[in-house]
Amino acid sequence: MAGEQNPTVRRRRLGSELRKLREAAGRSLEDAAEVLECSRSKISRIELGYLGIRTRDVRDLLNDYEVEDEALRTHLMALAKDGNKRGWWEAYGHIVTPPYANFLQLEADADYIRTFQSILIPGLLQTEAYSRAVIRANPALVRDEEVDTLMRIKAERQRLLTHVEKPVRFWAIIGEAALRTPIGGPKVMRGQLEYLAEAVEQSNVTLQVLPYAAGAHAGLSGPFVLFSYNVPNDTGIVFLENLTSSLYLETPDEVANYTLVFDALRSSALNPADSLDFVTAVAEEHTSDRTTR
Repeated sequence: MAGEQNPTVRRRRLGSELRKLREAAGRSLEDAAEVLECSRSKISRIELGYLGIRTRDVRDLLNDYEVEDEALRTHLMALAKDGNKRGWWEAYGHIVTPPYANFLQLEADADYIRTFQSILIPGLLQTEAYSRAVIRANPALVRDEEVDTLMRIKAERQRLLTHVEKPVRFWAIIGEAALRTPIGGPKVMRGQLEYLAEAVEQSNVTLQVLPYAAGAHAGLSGPFVLFSYNVPNDTGIVFLENLTSSLYLETPDEVANYTLVFDALRSSALNPADSLDFVTAVAEEHTSDRTTR
């Protein structure tokens, strides 16, 4: 079944937490199955995120596991309630593949997003013209007829930064190459960098530039995104992507390693004020009659 191959993010997070709590309580899969009067395999599928679970069943399991933290109980039951909730991206049908839907849900639910991008402007800070140029540069990425739809999806994603009730906290570190590579041409790049300068005026957006002069740095292994959530026991999720696949890292040790890398990059990069000056200066270099070095 497609649903079993592509568990939703909320189901996966809920299942992972329930498994940790079950193991901490010293309960077996058989013990949990007895509580819910179901099969052992059903508990296993719930914990793997392949199957949803009712809020009352979550409550029964938490009672059996002797979980008394009210904030944690409330959070887990909310995950169960929202496990089958449709995201806005589902209206775009086949354009949003299951892996991309997982990413969009992680992004939409996050309270704090940190990202390092070495050669591209982060998606949440891209202008439409820049995004179109990035997509069209790779013929294997998407068909031409889908570009307009992807632009609408990108615009919807970017509302996270300006959401009135709960704008996401966004911290981006970008390599100097992302500023200097004339993607879409000088005019597009100048517009992109001017947009960056405007975006950092928002109190929830922080931008740092990692200049060439920094030399060897902690991010040489490649770009990544760190999602964090204001929920009990959250350690975050790391997202890695290449042309044909994506990878989520969720163990505390893996997330801690990437958090350490991000903190090291923050130390190597220009501070936010100097980064803004740098972006503004490079924007001036992108003119219609002169290419950047």
